[in-house]
Amino acid sequence: MQRVTLEKVCKTFNRGKPNETRVLTDINLSIDPGSFTILKGPSGSGKTTLLCIIGCLTRPTSGKVFIGNENFSKLPEKFLAGHRRNTFGFIFQQNNLISQLSVIENVMAPLYPTTLGFSKMREMAYLSLEKVGLQKRADERPNTLSGGEQQRVSIARALVNDPGIILADEPTAHLDYSLTQSLLQQIDGIRREGRTVMVATHDHHIYSSGLADKVIEIEAGEVKLDGSR
Repeated sequence: MQRVTLEKVCKTFNRGKPNETRVLTDINLSIDPGSFTILKGPSGSGKTTLLCIIGCLTRPTSGKVFIGNENFSKLPEKFLAGHRRNTFGFIFQQNNLISQLSVIENVMAPLYPTTLGFSKMREMAYLSLEKVGLQKRADERPNTLSGGEQQRVSIARALVNDPGIILADEPTAHLDYSLTQSLLQQIDGIRREGRTVMVATHDHHIYSSGLADKVIEIEAGEVKLDGSR
């Protein structure tokens, strides 16, 4: 179990150009291992960029990102890719499922490249699908599934590497109230397994659910509220 710590993280796009844009300013955060944290804020507030920095999908312009005692923001890319794959599972606003692949092949995708054999990878993906109740749909194509089922496949994909940290960006953006509640139960179950969960959202159904241990409000690239419950 590893703590996530950000120290004076800033992010600027197009530095030195006429369209230079400061997205994040001096972000200091500490996320307890095994906790459920919500990054709350309107579209354009910087919460998605912050989530991407935490997940090492993009680097901060300045500042430090620690996972445990290791400064991930300074790792060379050739080492960062492996750390990112083993540490994080990602659930995106768009499910990003590959229509030409079967459900189980989509879940297997984060396992590549690997020294594991194909049968082992398929076994891991099948077990991950079992966690979300979709193992019987393993060999179907994603377009045969409902929107809620597709989101559950994306959760299975995020879990297949057994990561300690799950990052979700607007996971309920295309779901109705009933499916949102179902997804919240899934996320709470993931947290109860001992994983750290962080969700970026402006969906009031999520941050009013009472499930989160901490709600961090982002406004114009700055932390306006860092509150534990």
